[in-house]
Parts: sequence; C-alpha cells; structure tokens
Amino acid sequence: MKIDFQKIKYRREIINFVKKISKEFPEAEVFLVGGTVRDILLKQTDQMDYDFLIRKVPAKELEKFLSKLGEVNLVGKKFGVFKFLPAALIKKEKDSWDIALPRTEYSGGSGTRKDFNVQSDSNLLIEKDLSRRDFTINAMALSHITHNVERVTQNAESKNRYALCDMRYEIIDLFGGENDLKKKIIRAVGDPEQRFKEDYSRMLRGIRFACQFNFKIEEKTWRAMKKLMSHINDTLNGERLVPYETIAKEFLKSFYHAPLRAFDLYDQSEIFKFLIPEILKMKKCPQPKIYHTEGDVWQHTRLAFLNLDSKKFKKQFSSEKNSIELIIAILFHDIGKPYTIKTPEKNGTDRIRFSGHDQVGAKLFKKICKRLKFSSGPNFKFETSKAVWLVVNHSLIYQKEEMKNRTIEKYFFNEKYSGQDLLKLSFVDTLATVSKNSEINLESFYKMIQRIKKLKKLIKEKNRLPKSILDGNEIMKKFNIPSGPQIGKLLEILREAQLSGEIKTKKQAREFLKKVINEL
Repeated sequence: MKIDFQKIKYRREIINFVKKISKEFPEAEVFLVGGTVRDILLKQTDQMDYDFLIRKVPAKELEKFLSKLGEVNLVGKKFGVFKFLPAALIKKEKDSWDIALPRTEYSGGSGTRKDFNVQSDSNLLIEKDLSRRDFTINAMALSHITHNVERVTQNAESKNRYALCDMRYEIIDLFGGENDLKKKIIRAVGDPEQRFKEDYSRMLRGIRFACQFNFKIEEKTWRAMKKLMSHINDTLNGERLVPYETIAKEFLKSFYHAPLRAFDLYDQSEIFKFLIPEILKMKKCPQPKIYHTEGDVWQHTRLAFLNLDSKKFKKQFSSEKNSIELIIAILFHDIGKPYTIKTPEKNGTDRIRFSGHDQVGAKLFKKICKRLKFSSGPNFKFETSKAVWLVVNHSLIYQKEEMKNRTIEKYFFNEKYSGQDLLKLSFVDTLATVSKNSEINLESFYKMIQRIKKLKKLIKEKNRLPKSILDGNEIMKKFNIPSGPQIGKLLEILREAQLSGEIKTKKQAREFLKKVINEL
C-alpha cells in the first residue's frame, strides 16, 4: 500500500521531531509503529494516535531530551513508554504521543497486563518488539523515516521559505499485517491462544476492531476467542484481570462503530453470558403474535438494530451519527420484558402482557451500567442517565391518552436529555414490531413528528420554546393566592394554553387565568 504523507495530520511536527532526535542521537532509529501504521495504511488518519519506537537511545537520555522538546508524562514509564506532547501542539492537542523503547513482555500466564514483566532494551531488534503485539494489523512499523527539504524561491521582498516535500520510509511487516488489511482480516500474531492468555482483554479488542473496520475475524483466532472467553471474569489476588473500565471501553466502542455486528459477535462469542447474563433472558421470551410476528424479544431487539441502518431510518433522520446512549438504549430497551411477562396460561391475562416493563427494565439497566462501569470507560464518554431515560420512556408515544403539549415540551424539548434520540428509539422499535398482517404501524410516530413541528413554529431564538408568559410570583401577586400546589397547577394549565396558541400576551394570560380560577 502506498502512503500519502501529505494527508497525515501533524506531518510537519512529525518530521521536525524525527529531525531533532536524529540530530541529537545520530545512531538513533525512529519508527512509527502499531495502530499508527495501521491507520495510515487504511487512510484513517483524522483521529489517529501517534506511537513511536526509538532504538539505540538509552531511556534516561531519551527522557531528558524529550523534556526539552515538550511535555513528558511518566505514567507509561512502567511499560517502557513515555507520554509526550511536542511544544508546538500543547495548545492544540490533549492526547499525547507514545514514545517507546523496544521491549519484550513476559507474562505469568494469568491473562492480565498487571502480570507482565516488561523489559525495555534500547538495542532490542524491532522484530522482537513487533512479535509481542496482539494482531497482525497492529504489528507493523515504518522505518527509516527521513525527509527532503526543498527550498522555495520567493520574490525579492519575501523571506526564503522551506517546504517539506517528501518522506521516505520502509514498511516492516513480519506477520502479514498489510495483506490482512487488504483482505480485511483480524488475525492474532502467532498462536492466538497464547496471545489471549497474555492479556484476555485482547479478545474484546479484536471484536472491536472487527466492528470498527468491518473486518472478518480469522477462523483460528475466532475459535481461540470463543474457547477462552470464560476467562474474561478471572481474578488474581481478589482483583479482576480485565478491569471493568477496559471492558466498558471495548464494549461501547464496538457498539458505537457497528451496533448490529457487535450484537451478533457478542452473542456468538458468548460474551453476554459472562458479562451481562440478564440480557439473555430476552431469548425465547415470547411476545403477543398479534403485534410481534418477528419473534421473541431477542429477535425484536436484533431487528431494531437492523433498522438502525435501514434506508427508512436514514431518510427520516438523515445521515447524522447516532449517539452511543441511543445505541445502548436500543440494546436494553426491552430487557424488562422477561421480568414482567404475564401470559393467559399462567396469569389468566387476555394475551401476553409486559406491564411496567419499561420501568423495571430501566432499573435493571442502570444496575448493569453501574456494574460494568459504562460511565468510566476510558477515552469514551457515555452518560448513563441519558440512556436510562431513553429506556424508561421508549414507549411514551404509544400511550393511549392524547398527549398534552406541555408533556411534549417536557420530553422532546429537553436540554438535559435528547428528544431526537427518543424519536429514533421509537422509530426503530416500531419498525421492529411486525403485526399479524405483516404491517408496521407508524401512525403514532408520524403524529408525534407533526405535533413537534407545530410546536417548533413557536421557536424564535436559540432553538428554545418561548418562556412562560407569567411565572409563579406574578400569579400569586395578581390573584392573591398563597404559594402551594394550586400555583403549580395554574402554571401547567397556562403553559398548555400558551403552547396551543390560545394566549400570546400577559394580558391574555391574566384574563385566561381569571376564568380558570373562577371555574376551579
């Protein structure tokens, strides 16, 4: 694969960094390694992390010199890694570059990086360093990074300028990573069982890569994942080998990149069995066939994910990226059904019913989020409260009673939560609900869309509905009413009339409330 360095972010800073290292340490060998090389070859460089490996420079001398070039964080020093941010990027970037010495890692076989004995050696061959990595697509390096500087002649009044015009490189690929990139394959380096026993979190990372890049997991690697997945909860001296924080990061990223693919891979590898056994109760949980000919709750949930990528969905909501809270809410929106099911045979109901499944499901989902530490997933923001709010309200638009404008305002014009995500969840939930006549009833959804559009006509600035015409203090003063529940009730009635367009001025509001008070 040919590399176009012109499109690499911070190309100039990279060249300047290599230049300074080479000048200070003429014997040094500088490499770009791992995921950096993978992303460059895939031309996915917008959010790329930068990983360097430097040979033939002792650790103390390298650390001292890096501190002159920018900020050095020693958090990664235990594993032979310096966190470094060039001075030119301190005001632009938060994410540091990883600057590592060649290293070998000897695991005690427990399946955790905590059990690693890291040995850094500035003279260790690059080949030895690459052989310890997880997957072939992460086990490549770019070597001999050099540059030519072309002098650009300007007019007499301008200063001479220099343009970085070329970077020369060689790809070191001992394990077929470049070929696996071309074939879209996730393959472990060497023996997959050995790689995973060194660090069980690599199994989740492999699934995340499959989702992120839409790659297939190589058969031998996949068999090893399924064989060893039961170790994901192993402990050593009372501590988890794979922290929940790591699990949260890989889980959320997998679903964010490819929801349906993640759902299937987590199911097929039996990760759900070991991490979220509660969710498996959705399998074989029946639904009333009059509304759900698509199958059990599990099949309904999978169909909802399928619809998330459908033409109907994209037409309705354009191509905007879906939030991780929405995606995870889809996964758990019906988790309460198996816990609330009532059937004619066992409970004497007229049909299968799941009364209160949204509230029960939301409580259970919140506990799962807390257990798996979803909100603390490193480098990935997930707001549990937003996802739980979506789960508890996912059936809102199907309520039998006519919804008040004030209620629509509360749920679909809410600055704290996303009414748009609630509409998206309702839409895929409805599309996954196939009636006895193979029909999908979107009447309630489109009715809600129209009512929201009507309310949006009242918006004049900052995408907010107008403020209430009168506040509680004004009502108490005008009508000589003491503070209490009656004021709240009057405010609700007044707001509904305002959103319905019945009143538009303070005078109209006072006259309206006078009539209401007389009738109460």
